[in-house]
Amino acid sequence: MSAFPEFWLKLTPRSMALLPLSWVYRLVVWTRRSMYRLGLFKRQSLPVPVIVVGNIFVGGTGKTPLVLWVTRHIRSRQMRPGIITRGYGGKATQWPQLVDADSDPAQVGDEPVLLAQRSGVPVVASPDRVQAAQALIQHYGCNVIVSDDGLQHYRMKRDLEIVVIDAARGLGNGHCLPAGPLREPRRRLRSVDLLVANGGPSWLTPYYFTLRLEKAWPLKEPSKTRPLKDFSGSKVHAVTGIGNPDRFFAALARFGVEVIPHPFADHYPFEEKDVQFDDTLPVLMTEKDAVKCMSFADERHWAIPAETVLTAETERALIARVRSALDRHGRQRRRRRARERLTGRKSA
Repeated sequence: MSAFPEFWLKLTPRSMALLPLSWVYRLVVWTRRSMYRLGLFKRQSLPVPVIVVGNIFVGGTGKTPLVLWVTRHIRSRQMRPGIITRGYGGKATQWPQLVDADSDPAQVGDEPVLLAQRSGVPVVASPDRVQAAQALIQHYGCNVIVSDDGLQHYRMKRDLEIVVIDAARGLGNGHCLPAGPLREPRRRLRSVDLLVANGGPSWLTPYYFTLRLEKAWPLKEPSKTRPLKDFSGSKVHAVTGIGNPDRFFAALARFGVEVIPHPFADHYPFEEKDVQFDDTLPVLMTEKDAVKCMSFADERHWAIPAETVLTAETERALIARVRSALDRHGRQRRRRRARERLTGRKSA
């Protein structure tokens, strides 16, 4: 049930046939970005630093764990970060939406709920990221904005761009939509501040992180946990609606779990029938999937949290980039205030 076309990962007759449409798409992307760079489309400045953690690859590359890490690091600097997110898959009719641990993922999206549960900071979802950021600043006093995705949301000025790629998939066949999986041409990566691979080393960057799975918690009793190694030698149903389901299945298999895989499309809106099977085997899923299954789960359903593990080199690079972005924004703000005092007019 995965919606990811296999021909996006390598050159095939089908991808080659779609290249003319891909070139048209690239022209549209280039034109749009040029409009912002030339000032023909207005970009919105915010009074606080903005850090974007995004990608150029369609679907999930594992941004959320890095968003959580960056947010925790900023909190350790005694600052007040907030997270903005699009709310993909949410059916709310009014935006922005404040998201908390008990929000309905059907209304605000699955990733925003997970971010609210794991981050401990205010989370606001809206297709208009500038609007979401302004809500965090005005109503919650946030002095740093971390954007989960939004690399292509050029209307919002940003101080730091971090791009996450999937170490296994890389850039697929290297082509833009619809011939390949890229939202922007690969040369876009030259202009970002840091490129990080999820899942292990990559030829594209020396920086990477992995996700450590150690425990499981039952959806019926989230306060209880069980070591994941307890499932070793057991047969389980593994259900997931993430961008790269094979990574989750492989991680479980490394614990000696016999996996019956059930891959669904990224952000799939799970219903009870999707996670009920005619046996008594455990049903394991990611935390992102679990937030959508809480209301109809039974004692067989378990969530597997993932912890971000950075290499020492990657951690140093991230800390340095974040510190530089925050300091640079502070200097720019002080210069603007000085100009305002001299001219008596507020800067745009």
